[in-house]
Amino acid sequence: MQFIDLKKQYESIKDDVLNEIQEVLDSGQFILGDKVKDLETQLSQYTNSKYCIGVADGTKALLIALMALDIGVGDEVIVPSLTFIATASMALLLGATPVFIDVDPISYNMDANKLEAAISSKTKAIIPVGLFGQCADMDAINAIANKHNIAVIEDAAQSFGSRYKDRASSNTSTIGCTSFFPSKPLGCYGDGGACFTNNDDLAEAMRQIRIHGQDKRYHHARLGLNGRLDTMQAAILLAKLRVFDKEVEAREKIGARYTELLKDANCVTPQIMPYNTHVYGQYTILVTNRNEFIEALKQQGVPTAVHYPIPLHKQPILHKFYTNQDLSVSERLANCVVSLPMHPYLDVETQDRIVAVVKENLPVTASIV
Repeated sequence: MQFIDLKKQYESIKDDVLNEIQEVLDSGQFILGDKVKDLETQLSQYTNSKYCIGVADGTKALLIALMALDIGVGDEVIVPSLTFIATASMALLLGATPVFIDVDPISYNMDANKLEAAISSKTKAIIPVGLFGQCADMDAINAIANKHNIAVIEDAAQSFGSRYKDRASSNTSTIGCTSFFPSKPLGCYGDGGACFTNNDDLAEAMRQIRIHGQDKRYHHARLGLNGRLDTMQAAILLAKLRVFDKEVEAREKIGARYTELLKDANCVTPQIMPYNTHVYGQYTILVTNRNEFIEALKQQGVPTAVHYPIPLHKQPILHKFYTNQDLSVSERLANCVVSLPMHPYLDVETQDRIVAVVKENLPVTASIV
C-alpha cells in the first residue's frame, strides 16, 4: 500500500506526459521555454489570477514573494506555528523576524482572532497557510492586514485546488505561493512552484527576482536569484493539469468518505469550514496514542505520516524568536496529528481496509484531543 500512489496516476496519463516531455526534447528549450509560458497562462486562468510566475519550488516561491515585498532586516513576518518550516525560515533567511501565532482548533489554520494582537510597527507581512488542504479565513486576515497596511502572502502548498468562498486558493491575497512537489495536489516529477498576484508591480518584481534580478539581458535592476521553473517540469504539469479537476473531485469524495466512515470512531476527523472546499493535501486525524497507533498500522501494512510533530516555535533554529505567547493549540495538535494514505486514485477496497485498521487501533478510552 502506498501513502501517495504516484505510479497509478502516471499509468493513467503516461502517454500525455511522455508526449509533453518529447516536445521539450524536440524543441531544445530547456530553460524558461514555451511550456513554462503555457503553464503560467493556464494556471492564471485556473486561479483567475492576473499573473502567474513559475518558480523553482515552493520554498523559493515564498522567498521570491518576500523579496518582492522588500522584506528584510528589522521587519517582522507573522506565521502560524503549526506548519512546515519554510513558511518561517524564508523570512529569517532575509534577516526578518518570524512572529508566531496559534492556529484555530477546528481548521488547524492561522487563528484570525489572535492576529491583531501579534501586529507591531515592524510587521511587514502575514503568511497564512492552507494546512492539509483548506484555506485559512482569508477575508478576516486580509481585513486586519488592510487596516494596518500589511501584505498577505497565502501559502497554498497544500491547498492548491481548493476554494475559499468564490476564489481559488493562491488568489486570495496580495501574493499566493504554491508548491508542485510530487506529493502535492498538483505535483510534478521533481521540484516546482509558482507565485500568483493581481498586482502589476509585484508580478514584474517576481519575474525579475527569479532570474537574478534581471530586467533585460545582463542588466540587473534588483537583487535576485536563480529561481526558474524547469521547462521539463512545466511540461509534466501541463499534462497533469488536464486531469486536475477530476483529481480534485476524487480527493473531495475520498476525504468525505473517510470522514463518514470515521464519524463514530475515537479520533478527531477534519472539519471543513463553511466558506471552504477541501482538497485534502493530507487527510489528517487526531489521536491520543500516536506512537502506538503508527506502529500498529505499520505492522498491518498501512503507512502513515506526521505533519508536523514539532511546532515552529519549538524548532531549534526558531525557538529564540518565541516570546512566551500562548501557542497551546499548535502544541496540542503537533502531539496528535497523523495523516492517512490519501491520493485521488485510492480505491474503495483499500480505503475500507485502512479504516478498519484505524478503528482497530484507536484508544479504548474517550478521545481528549
